[in-house]
Amino acid sequence: MTLPAINGKNIDIYLNHIHYNANTTMTQEEDWKQAQTFYREALQLLNESREEYLLGGAFALMHHTGIFRNTKDLDVFCKPSQYTRILKFFADKGYKVELTDSRWLAKVYKDDYFIDIIFNSVNNLCTVDESWFQYAVSASYEDVPVKIIAPEELIWCKTYVQNRERYDGADVNHLLLRCGKTLDWKRLFARLDQHWHLLLARLLLFQFVYPGDYRDIIPQWLFDELIKRAQEQYAIPASIEKVCLGPLVDNTQYKTDVIAWNYKTITIKTI
Repeated sequence: MTLPAINGKNIDIYLNHIHYNANTTMTQEEDWKQAQTFYREALQLLNESREEYLLGGAFALMHHTGIFRNTKDLDVFCKPSQYTRILKFFADKGYKVELTDSRWLAKVYKDDYFIDIIFNSVNNLCTVDESWFQYAVSASYEDVPVKIIAPEELIWCKTYVQNRERYDGADVNHLLLRCGKTLDWKRLFARLDQHWHLLLARLLLFQFVYPGDYRDIIPQWLFDELIKRAQEQYAIPASIEKVCLGPLVDNTQYKTDVIAWNYKTITIKTI
């Protein structure tokens, strides 16, 4: 089984961490090869379309941390103004296209394989804009030139993924461990300034997971500022409106809070 080459380096070395049933190896290998053929084809077409895009998901994580995760889809990020043109471009080439959720997600299919066209986050907080491209990292995928989401934006998005079914805390920890010494911490702080509690929680978790590394990675000025903000919360009155921001990080598990317990989360007076 041959894994894709990122920046000209084949990643077969990670296969010793993946275990296959001997009776299904050939099927999985063929499946993987077909998927990689489609991904390479799709990226070449995206370059041909001249629409700006960024590669995210498992391949961005692999680029920044070296951790390989087998996946049957490819995460392509673009601005909200672009996804309709990208879908039309692929549809004109004979591909099946789908607007999965007009708030954040579309798909392009070829047989059993697909790419996700992502232009926002599920909670509509991480909208792709020009700044994402400004800080993107140049790379190559199977000799196809691509741009990959910068670690700061990747951490920003993954910080909100705390579902029961999917939790990206380990991804954030690995990104901080492998990229933390060169991160633009001020930019990451600005990205999460509105929900700084989540950044503090992530940094505390990182401190727990890597007790011997955090001093060299997490800037003390940021930690001190976040702790100060947390302490200041006790000096102000509590919110009059009952608010639950849980749905911003998990869109299913806080249903009871909103429906039965009358907490507000998104709009002022309804939900």
